[in-house]
Amino acid sequence: MEFRIDGSELTDAVAWAARVLPARSPVPVLGGLLLEARDGRLRVSGLDYEASARIEVEAETVREGRALVLGRRLLDICKVLPKGPVESAIEGARLSVTGGDARFGLSLLPLDDYPAQPELPAFRGVVEADAFAAAVGQVAVAAGRDDSLPVLTGIRLALDGSTMTLAATDRYRYAVRALEWKPEGEGGGEAGADVVVPARRLTEIARSLASAAGPVRLALDGGSIGFESGGTRTTTRLLDGRLPRHDKLFSLGEHAVAVTERAPLVEAVKRVAVVAEGDSPVQLAFTPDAVHLQAGYEDDVASQRLAAALEGAEAMTVAFNPGYLLDALGSFDTDTVRLHLLGPGQRALITDRADGRHQHLLMSVKPLV
Repeated sequence: MEFRIDGSELTDAVAWAARVLPARSPVPVLGGLLLEARDGRLRVSGLDYEASARIEVEAETVREGRALVLGRRLLDICKVLPKGPVESAIEGARLSVTGGDARFGLSLLPLDDYPAQPELPAFRGVVEADAFAAAVGQVAVAAGRDDSLPVLTGIRLALDGSTMTLAATDRYRYAVRALEWKPEGEGGGEAGADVVVPARRLTEIARSLASAAGPVRLALDGGSIGFESGGTRTTTRLLDGRLPRHDKLFSLGEHAVAVTERAPLVEAVKRVAVVAEGDSPVQLAFTPDAVHLQAGYEDDVASQRLAAALEGAEAMTVAFNPGYLLDALGSFDTDTVRLHLLGPGQRALITDRADGRHQHLLMSVKPLV
């Protein structure tokens, strides 16, 4: 095998495929990246037990062939190569990588021991990469981090007609985002789906796809989900189980609604939370035309007043974990937010507009005395 390619394109391709490589593995070849040069293209592939990634880029093919080398070592080499063209070839038991006056040799791993790349599941439809990435980012902040409850570390992906719903919860907050997508193919049409995808994997995938923009093909079956865009494709296994339904939780009945500007509220929460300690809450006291923020620990206190509008009550005081509140507010991209409030110690729903396509549920805590 021998090929020539621009160094930046090689670095980007290797970095994209190396995302799925395990940090440690009892199977050495799973730390490898498979390079395949053929017909003016270079394909770089990586996999572990849970996910796979593959990317194809243009390259001058001098001699067709395949090589398996340690992926993270290859990525380290790509990052320090001089700018400009790179030549790579199999020379005996090594893969040479040459850029400018720099030359590296990487030991080859046994190809016979390398597993085959998993096939993409059934094609279900198409979603715009930037819209999908934004939606994943908006719900991922609510995903759990406790691996002892694996399903709560995932993001629910539900398909219903032309609507895709993403949701995540760690039991203390619950984020939901709906977006449009286009069902197609044998698995699309009227067939729905409701699965849970690892949040960390889905976030990485969404970010990488968004950088290329354009439409993304979604593939799905009972055990895995796949995404394909341009010359890239990736798969990841699904998590077992289901997230709790959010329908009843988000149905608040009679409640008050407070509307305020989002960016000033974020800055005010950050400001007063400076004196908060541990899980000490930030209190929001709403009146018909303002919200008074307050936080404190022992003798240290902070407060700030912002303009706001309250409907459905003459006054309402609630308090939140400041980190959770900032995560929720930061997931919105609108100028204003609406806080749907039942009262202290009860559920509170944050939305961006009346249509409810993006919703974030928080539990309020005991207000400050």
